[in-house]
Amino acid sequence: MKMFINSGIFKEEYRRQLLASLSVTMISLAHGIGLGWLSPMLPKLQSPTDTPIDFTVNVDESSWIGALISVGGVIGNITFLLIFDRWGRKAAIYGLAIPHMCLWMLLYFAESVEYLYAARICGGLTGGGVFIVIPIFISEIADPLIRGRLTSIFSLSLNLGILFGFIVSSYVHYHIIPLVVLPLPCLYLVAAIYFPDTPQFLLRKGRCAEALKSFLFYKNIACNNKVSVKAETQRQFDDLKMLIEQQQNQNASISSSDFLNKRSMFAICSGVVLMLLNMFCGSFALVNYMSSVFAAIKSELHPDVNTIIVGVVQVIGTYTATILVDRFGRKVLLLVSTSGMGVGLAAFGIYAFFAEETEADLSFYSHWLPLVLMAFIIFIANVGILSVTVVVLVEILPSKIRSIASSFCLALLSLFAFISLRIFPLSMHYFGLSATMWFCATICAFGLFYISIFLEETKGKPMEGN
Repeated sequence: MKMFINSGIFKEEYRRQLLASLSVTMISLAHGIGLGWLSPMLPKLQSPTDTPIDFTVNVDESSWIGALISVGGVIGNITFLLIFDRWGRKAAIYGLAIPHMCLWMLLYFAESVEYLYAARICGGLTGGGVFIVIPIFISEIADPLIRGRLTSIFSLSLNLGILFGFIVSSYVHYHIIPLVVLPLPCLYLVAAIYFPDTPQFLLRKGRCAEALKSFLFYKNIACNNKVSVKAETQRQFDDLKMLIEQQQNQNASISSSDFLNKRSMFAICSGVVLMLLNMFCGSFALVNYMSSVFAAIKSELHPDVNTIIVGVVQVIGTYTATILVDRFGRKVLLLVSTSGMGVGLAAFGIYAFFAEETEADLSFYSHWLPLVLMAFIIFIANVGILSVTVVVLVEILPSKIRSIASSFCLALLSLFAFISLRIFPLSMHYFGLSATMWFCATICAFGLFYISIFLEETKGKPMEGN
């Protein structure tokens, strides 16, 4: 046990980096619960007999409930970018909890569908900020040797939250769920007090003494005992300080040339492709409408049971990515994930075609094959496309434009999410589930081509030297 605790990310010098990562990802866990809440709850809200509140929602209102989280996401991207760069990473971390608390209060007191719309927008505000603030915060405090694993905790916590949301939404009364979840963002706020802002932000603001204190804190070195400050650690801090000073001296303000040079344009282009692949591969829409998908193909198991099982598989896939991301690299996981998901989506589309368009007897397959195919799709998506995308986005962007460019890419991600969530149920209705799945498989094929030819490996890449 002692050997395990003192190895890998549990080494003494990494311990505070791990604790900080676990603390800040409590908000992504809470956000995941809000995401997972929708899939089992939506059919209940549509049913006059099963609705837990005083009104029902129709199909069009349901699609808006699904899609409006992405509108909040765009607003959250912009809002938290401004807070992030002006007032610091910690201020943004504190701010993430406020709209999330509003989400659950609006759901609790909902008297009309407009309350649900507002709640989903609030959830999007937190989500838009979470995808900017948490990965960059973790990447700035993390040692390059464990940065991939620590950043992957973000995706793992998000998917654990989605799984918990699936479960509580299926079996816990509507008005009890907010009371269960609200303590989580409160605990997150208390935990965040203990951790200082990142050395990079403090150095950019000229607060060198605080930056050194923060650097030593995250290296788990007692800053009040100079004998314990290793020469290597001091050299690392001096190198970091010099790199940031060079960036500031070269050009105190960001100009268009910082974005329009070949290297930056290529990095931004890769980021946009990753965002497009992340959403239009269908994984996010499947998570939101999974119960409806299983109902459409007449699976023998209850749709909510299928959804929970797939949620467990999703967590396993994310955990697998956490273990493998620093061992095999980001590009390998993305290639495996993209190719595997394309095959899985194509196969699911074939099954859906026979279920929807033919009179074929599928009774032997209906109680297990749709679940196996969906579990494979979600597992392989979380091994790479979903878990590694944000890690790669942060690492490929030049440090000077990282905050703005990542915010732009994540705003596009929110826009793509809105389009995906809005058209997915309509596509199922007008073109059938099979055609919808085949379209997503085509997107995966495009992503596989781009990643294999153009995307660079970012494993172990210095965050401030690029």
